[in-house]
Amino acid sequence: MGWGLALSLISAWAAPTGVVYTANERDQSISAVRLDNGEVRTIKVDIAPHNIQIAPDGATLLAVGMSVHSAHHGSANSGQLLILNSKTLAVEPHAIAVGEHPAHVVTDSKGERAFVSDSAANLIRVIDLKTKAEVGQVATDRYPHGLRLSPDGQTLYVANMKGGTVSVIDVTTLKETKRIVVGKGPVQVGFSPDGKQAYVSLSAENRLGLIDTASHRLVGKVAVGRTPIQMIAPHGTRHVYVANQGSAGNPSDTVSIVDVTTAKVVATLKTGQGAHGVASSSDAAYVFVTNIESATLSVIETATQKVVATYQVGAGPNGVTFLATP
Repeated sequence: MGWGLALSLISAWAAPTGVVYTANERDQSISAVRLDNGEVRTIKVDIAPHNIQIAPDGATLLAVGMSVHSAHHGSANSGQLLILNSKTLAVEPHAIAVGEHPAHVVTDSKGERAFVSDSAANLIRVIDLKTKAEVGQVATDRYPHGLRLSPDGQTLYVANMKGGTVSVIDVTTLKETKRIVVGKGPVQVGFSPDGKQAYVSLSAENRLGLIDTASHRLVGKVAVGRTPIQMIAPHGTRHVYVANQGSAGNPSDTVSIVDVTTAKVVATLKTGQGAHGVASSSDAAYVFVTNIESATLSVIETATQKVVATYQVGAGPNGVTFLATP
């Protein structure tokens, strides 16, 4: 367990209350960043966490990744879902097996079920969070990775990296209802606040795809930075923030800000090396970006479109999630 402080702060920044959590894959840890006082707490876990998500109750934190104790890496049970207390970071004793290669996790709107993308098995695993048991599976295209729930809570969009598609899944029937061809290397998806548009990062094209959710059609692409990974469209804004990771040998350190009304990049910000995960505060005032190669978390103020704080977290931070606190 470790504690730290911000690497840098802009003096005019009025820090909000809330906690940002990062999944640090390279040193098997999770970091919790308190925004009000700048404290960073990092704990070790028994997985190499790739993604992390706060549940709707605010008390439950979910993390998925490969077990560090698996005797046979790549075995059917080497991927695990951890359930943590968001306040204490205590981990519930029994991890849930979620296949050979879990990538991302989200919950339904009530926080009753978790949806985990299993990239190796080409499916979404549905976990009952009360019974801690798998209760369903949904087949997708090849190598499902990032996934997000629509604003109305009815639909799950899944980026299929090797299939070049996005799966549209009905969370009530647990059926794939559409499969949208989007382009090369889709990694993550996102939604506009009203749910009328969805977004997909096309990592092999250096573009952001725009999807009309009514027709389930790709309606445009916007050129962004190198190897875009995750994105977020904060409520009350017309912008999508896209993290551009680059490659391991030549990492990028930028975030592209796309105006969806004009389908153009209106600003490019520098964060840290290997910009990857993106989340936003509940009030849309801030966007949070993990930087894999720098092992940092960047805070962007949406009103000024400036980086206002940088925090040191664990090694190789990937997924990121935000919890508003009183």
